[in-house]
Amino acid sequence: MAKTHNVTEFIFLGLSPNQLVQKVCFVIFLLLYVAIVLGNFLIVLTVMSSRSLGSPMYFFLSYLSFVEICYASTTAPRLISDLLAERKAISLWGCMTQFSFIHLFGGTEAFLLTVMAYDRYVAICKPLNYTTIMNRQACAFLVGAAWVGGFVHSLVDSLLVFHLPFCGPNVIDHYFCDVLPLLKLACSDTFLVGLLIVANGGTLSVISFVALLASYVVILLHLRTRSSEGRRKALSTCGSHITVVTLFFAPCIFIYLRPSTTLSADKTVAVFYTVITPVLNPVIYSLRNAEVKKAMERLWVRAMKLEER
Repeated sequence: MAKTHNVTEFIFLGLSPNQLVQKVCFVIFLLLYVAIVLGNFLIVLTVMSSRSLGSPMYFFLSYLSFVEICYASTTAPRLISDLLAERKAISLWGCMTQFSFIHLFGGTEAFLLTVMAYDRYVAICKPLNYTTIMNRQACAFLVGAAWVGGFVHSLVDSLLVFHLPFCGPNVIDHYFCDVLPLLKLACSDTFLVGLLIVANGGTLSVISFVALLASYVVILLHLRTRSSEGRRKALSTCGSHITVVTLFFAPCIFIYLRPSTTLSADKTVAVFYTVITPVLNPVIYSLRNAEVKKAMERLWVRAMKLEER
């Protein structure tokens, strides 16, 4: 493979060539990244320290928040530093490593969201068997399966891209190593590779999204027999999850389910799913969930009391 790689590094064009825009973006994305890390870490800490959040739903939520931090950290720090750099270069293997981790955490998040939908389905449609079905071993297995699924997804995409020859040019019209820009730079026919990547990523996105929608259709049909208070509480919980699912899968489907060509909107869409979605998730889950808000308040009170001592 080394013989086919005349390119040893790639140059990112970034979000904009305008220096003023880059400085403004630096401040915005730095604040957003800090919000991603602090917001998602707060959810992890709240779930771990609160006995009232011991249900499987919050167990999965804490892992989702952890994955969000990892996912955003594969692109955001590099984007932020490059906004102040004159030459936005990344080594070939640095690019491949970033690509692998993006797909690892992205695939894991997709599977975790599917697991969370299954959890809500069991909780609402089979409440009497919920604790039996979603026991600790089952929850640990489902989280492990999500990580394995993400690893397999990343491994397939990475092997396909690693074997592409890069002979030049080496300028990537993006701010990270994404699928379509890399396919565009390869000095060989990438039609088959593009098709396989679409089959891998696109199929994962569509099947997961359809499965999620189907599960919520079943849940909504089941809620017709519930009391108005029961429906309100269930819809509030499911509403948060449906919002997050839509924010995550809609950009992924846009990127994968189309011909292997780059569009001017790709960078905007990429910003949405690599930065905006991770920063919105803690807001969506905390503002729409009374139990999480109360647990955060108790955590804050305990922290203040410790500080006073």
